[in-house]
Amino acid sequence: MVADGQRLRVAVLGAGLIGIDLVDKIRRSARLEPALVAGRDRNSLGLRRVADMGHPTTAGGIDAVVEAGPFDAVFDASNADSHAEHWAALRPTGTTLIDLTPTGLGAVAIPGVSSHRSAARRHLNLVSCGGQAAIPILHAISKSCTPTYIEVISTGASANAGRATRLNLDQYIATTSDAIRTFTGVREAKVMVNLSPARPAPPFRVAMTVLADGIRPAPVRTSIAAAAQAVRAYTPGFKVASLSVDTGRISVAVEVTAVGGRLPRHAGSIDIINAAAVLLAEQTAAAPR
Repeated sequence: MVADGQRLRVAVLGAGLIGIDLVDKIRRSARLEPALVAGRDRNSLGLRRVADMGHPTTAGGIDAVVEAGPFDAVFDASNADSHAEHWAALRPTGTTLIDLTPTGLGAVAIPGVSSHRSAARRHLNLVSCGGQAAIPILHAISKSCTPTYIEVISTGASANAGRATRLNLDQYIATTSDAIRTFTGVREAKVMVNLSPARPAPPFRVAMTVLADGIRPAPVRTSIAAAAQAVRAYTPGFKVASLSVDTGRISVAVEVTAVGGRLPRHAGSIDIINAAAVLLAEQTAAAPR
């Protein structure tokens, strides 16, 4: 547990789009101190931007993070293929590792849904941006009826998907599907991803279709509204864009726009997963060691 007024010393692995926005959010947190950002290319634009913000950087990757530690928390914003290696290196140090890659390793962490179980864990898995947007809504629906099939289609601007995101799409789909099944109890879940090159770039949108037994429209609508309000507490640009509740079927779409930071408004996919990551890191300050 961190004393009142004391800030958690944190590091970020990865200096891509996600890593840079993470640093911006961390530096605005009253509980976190961005002590190091690690990449692998000393000439990368991301590391130069972080250095211009006035924060320490290194091109030494995970080895440099271990050497500079221990840290209270490390955010892994690199890629799914490297995450297991990162956890193996950091586990002996006692740090909390917050995984923003879709590996499926660690304790699944969704603010407001799993935080009561995950705050004291030291290896947290944030699933995916689509999972962070969809699961609070789907979990709320599952408390009002019994889903038999769930389909989730995430659409984001192509400009927001870096190389690691594109390479990890298979893991994204598998990890998100598993998390949906875990938090709703549904047996069959299908996840799809669209990267849109449209101009102007579209907002991040997640469309959900739920087939279910015992649907009662009023409780379903109330549960969804409450879940959306809870997400907006840490991601203000989150909103329910459409909702239809029929016999045996619920169709709901949410949109996320990035507000109040360096990100363009269409980068809601980055905004929501990074906001969740920072919130969960802050919660570790109150968790017993």
